Amino acid sequence: MTLQGIGFGYRERAVYACDPAKSRGRLFLESESPTRTPFQRDRDRIIHSNAFRRLKHKTQVFIAHEGDHYRTRLTHTIEVAQIARALARALRLDEDLAEAIALVHDFGHTPFGHTGEDALNEKMKDFCGFDHNAQSLRIVTKLERRYAEFDGLNLTWETLEGLVKHNGPLTGAKSKGEPVPQPILDYSAQHDLELARFASLEAQCAAIADDIAYNAHDIDDGLRSGLLTLPILDEVPLTRQLLDEVRHRYPSLDPVRTGHELVRRQITIMVEDVITQAQINIAAIHPASVEEVRAADATMVTFSPAMREAEKTLKRFLYKNLYFHEKVIVVRQSAERIVRDLFDAYMNDPGSMPGEWHEGLEACGIAVQARRIADFLAGMTDNYAIREHRRLFDHTPELN
Repeated sequence: MTLQGIGFGYRERAVYACDPAKSRGRLFLESESPTRTPFQRDRDRIIHSNAFRRLKHKTQVFIAHEGDHYRTRLTHTIEVAQIARALARALRLDEDLAEAIALVHDFGHTPFGHTGEDALNEKMKDFCGFDHNAQSLRIVTKLERRYAEFDGLNLTWETLEGLVKHNGPLTGAKSKGEPVPQPILDYSAQHDLELARFASLEAQCAAIADDIAYNAHDIDDGLRSGLLTLPILDEVPLTRQLLDEVRHRYPSLDPVRTGHELVRRQITIMVEDVITQAQINIAAIHPASVEEVRAADATMVTFSPAMREAEKTLKRFLYKNLYFHEKVIVVRQSAERIVRDLFDAYMNDPGSMPGEWHEGLEACGIAVQARRIADFLAGMTDNYAIREHRRLFDHTPELN
């Protein structure tokens, strides 16, 4: 890679970066802070929210009680934010906005990770389904109740845009053509997030930082669990290349430190690849403003073609050997049962939820009731979901 044009935090933002002084503002008008930019305030509000703290006890891959050193949603989120900020700095973007989007991106995840989301989505299939990205939006615009003058966190337009569109446009010719979750459509109807256009480069940094982080730390957790081994990782071209480098330089290094060296090098090589390729993509499109970024025909913060293929191969390997490992599947099945049982119990007796959650439901239709239950369930930590199941049922599955 070339260091020419790389930002180290000492230079002004690029012309295509988001300028906090030109933010499109918030849904509810507020006076500006004299000491923080709008994007810094967003980051701070996200960190101080209840939803952010709950990430501490939500599953990434391994249930938290299986060991103190496995990633949780919170530690994953912090790693994503660190990588997003590094990418934004190198590309001379607004680091605070990239960090804010990274910190909020997993707010909507249910207990037990994607397993819980799949179970809740199945239960909500007759009520517009459940999507963790849409749930993140509901949390920061509706469900967090900390401020006297509004519900939610009243984040800036740019942070909300990055939250819902970090993987690209949701509508129009540039989208993937998938259905848009109703909560996103509902919010955009009152605060237009321009769903047919790309998000900022800061949001694109947060999106690819998510991929880089979990590709690396899932290997780390997989090695710690024993479900992955260094010889198995030799089957993947990217990790084999990195392991060869480690073994050549440190021929007597123990397996644990070899694994850490692998993960560290993998993050580095992916980050540097993205920076190099993003520079190429930006130079080809040559956007003169963030609006030209949004109007572009493609994502600009990407892996190189070679790294994209290597990353896809790595993901296929992780799905086969880690995410769908028989020991993980057994735990997933038990976690799914907990979520399904809780949903059914609350639907049969909404009064079994805490007062603030069931109040007024008797006058609402079944769809409103289901969505309220989904909000309650999605906000649970793993530990709280297990406790609730034990309170309501005679037997709770063991998650081990």
